[in-house]
Amino acid sequence: MPARTVERIRSRPLAIVAAALLLGATAVAARLLLTRQARIARRRIGKPLGEDALDADRVWRPRLAGEPIDLLLLGDSLAAGLGAERRKDTLGGRLAKGLARRSHRPVRLRTVAVVGSESPDLDAQLAGLADDYVPDVAVIVVGGNDVTHRIPISVSVRHLEDAIAWLHALGAAVVVGTCPDLGALRPVPQPLRSIAARLSRRLAAAQAQAAIEQGATPVDLRRAVGAMFSDEPDEMFSLDRFHPSALGYRRTADALLPAVTAAAEEGLADLGTTPPVRRASPGEAAAISSPVR
Repeated sequence: MPARTVERIRSRPLAIVAAALLLGATAVAARLLLTRQARIARRRIGKPLGEDALDADRVWRPRLAGEPIDLLLLGDSLAAGLGAERRKDTLGGRLAKGLARRSHRPVRLRTVAVVGSESPDLDAQLAGLADDYVPDVAVIVVGGNDVTHRIPISVSVRHLEDAIAWLHALGAAVVVGTCPDLGALRPVPQPLRSIAARLSRRLAAAQAQAAIEQGATPVDLRRAVGAMFSDEPDEMFSLDRFHPSALGYRRTADALLPAVTAAAEEGLADLGTTPPVRRASPGEAAAISSPVR
């Protein structure tokens, strides 16, 4: 065998080792960069809003005729309404007022969403409900913390499916607001923001598919309001530039309301107490069950 050929054969293991070391070093450097950027994002955002959302639970529009519709909110800080300065501006308050207006019935709001929650925390939120509590409609908004805390999508989806099944067993219609677009978060530096955007889209797609398979109604929040948060961050975000402002919650509630109204109508029809609900316009209906891309 020629000496040059022998030398090439001998050098192959060294080349493989060198390539492996280079890839490993690159991976370590990338991880260190992302870890540093995560620290920067946390420092920029901070906690100027604290960790407790306003308590908006009450009967909204109590002077309307009929028994109140029971509306339940589960999930994270978005569902809890952190960032709103008035309880009527929380997501729950907005949805309750809107549903009451459309159904011509009072709406009793119950919020068990907790700031900082991830999908696995839905189990505890449901377990904390009173045994005799029976919601007519439940809205789940969760996922942002799953992305930032790197919860596997399969784990997030499994807990979402369990929550939907639990709520259906209670007789509630379920609406799922999919994970918002984390690419709209300006305090998060690049390339971490792009990675978070991609992961949030993947989770949202998985949530939408799981909701459909479990008989719930998904609403694609990225498609419905993502561009508004990206184009108008000063108006759509609150003080910490992470949670929605009053306007941000209003737009998010507007995106969810057609699905929530339809779910209420369907659920109450099964009980033989259908209220006269205003139908969603074609534009409003487009956001319901839209494919996540």
